[in-house]
Amino acid sequence: MSIESLLAGKWLAGPSINDAIKRISLVNSNGCRAIVNYLGEDLTNRNYIDKTVEQYIQLIDAISANSQKSDISVKVTQIGLSISEEMAIANYYKIVDYAGKKGVFIWLDMESSNTVSSTIKIYESRLKNGNTGIAIQSYLKRSLNDVIRLTEQGGVIRLVKGAYKESPEIAFTRWEDKTRNFRNIMNYLFEKSPAFTIATHDLDIIRDAINLSRKYNSHVTFAMLLEIKNRYAYELARSGFRCSIYIPYGTKWVDYTFRRLREASNLHLILRSILER
Repeated sequence: MSIESLLAGKWLAGPSINDAIKRISLVNSNGCRAIVNYLGEDLTNRNYIDKTVEQYIQLIDAISANSQKSDISVKVTQIGLSISEEMAIANYYKIVDYAGKKGVFIWLDMESSNTVSSTIKIYESRLKNGNTGIAIQSYLKRSLNDVIRLTEQGGVIRLVKGAYKESPEIAFTRWEDKTRNFRNIMNYLFEKSPAFTIATHDLDIIRDAINLSRKYNSHVTFAMLLEIKNRYAYELARSGFRCSIYIPYGTKWVDYTFRRLREASNLHLILRSILER
């Protein structure tokens, strides 16, 4: 068995909605919310796009029927952006409208840099209606300005480091620079945003965020990937902090797993994720 397939088995809930529902129940029982993503990106086949949108509708129904504490995270290239912005907007509205009726919060995930402007535009078009948030990647040099603009409009941010391969002209490529920018954006969010999510496994950043949350009395949520330092997330939840676990599911696991390997950046974290529960 390759390390990619081994880690896919750890980092993914499984191929079906039922697999995702089981994992949501597990993280809920440990005091955490879930953020569920149906795997797939860069879809150009209209039939696959329609099936993906329908999969999200069914996922919303399943979460609602089971009274689970779970958000959903959607990628714009899996709902039509690779064909047209208009298609992605129409499908995004369909998912958001349906989720709103069922009380499910929708995140827009962020992808490679060539989709960032469209993703933000699509998010801003429904931002005022509520029930939505957006992921922002700290490794992009533009991200602080994006966060400032979105926060001023009342946007809800989930701050991540990012794991796509990008040019040094537009992205920080050194881990130290990514981390520094992550901290700069995080500090801004504590000062200016009433509620946001910090998605990281960096314990130093988490400890600093805990101290900042006490200083600013902010509603911060800590998010971690499935099966990576989840025991620590459960400890945070037991201590009274809001925590979410990102749960991907589906059969299109290859791209996701390779990005996680790049993001982990060291063998220690990979090995820990294999051994930990």
